Amino acid sequence: MEQYNQFITNTSLPLIILVAIWTLFWKGYALWTASKNDHKKWFIAILIFNTVGILEIIYIFKFAKKSWADVKEVMTMSISSKK
Repeated sequence: MEQYNQFITNTSLPLIILVAIWTLFWKGYALWTASKNDHKKWFIAILIFNTVGILEIIYIFKFAKKSWADVKEVMTMSISSKK
């Protein structure tokens, strides 16, 4: 039983970190976009509800009408600015 718990702990931590990074990116970009577009209700909904990026992705592509190229540009800007 102890080995099982250790296995779960060792495999869960990287998954939790990955999900946290995924969620942080989408939530940050969606909040920033909602703020720029003056979508107050969307801003509040995205801020309150934790949907592991699902609500954020729906907002970005469906309601803010951003393209994948827009998102990719933001991703590459944040990566290249660290160097």
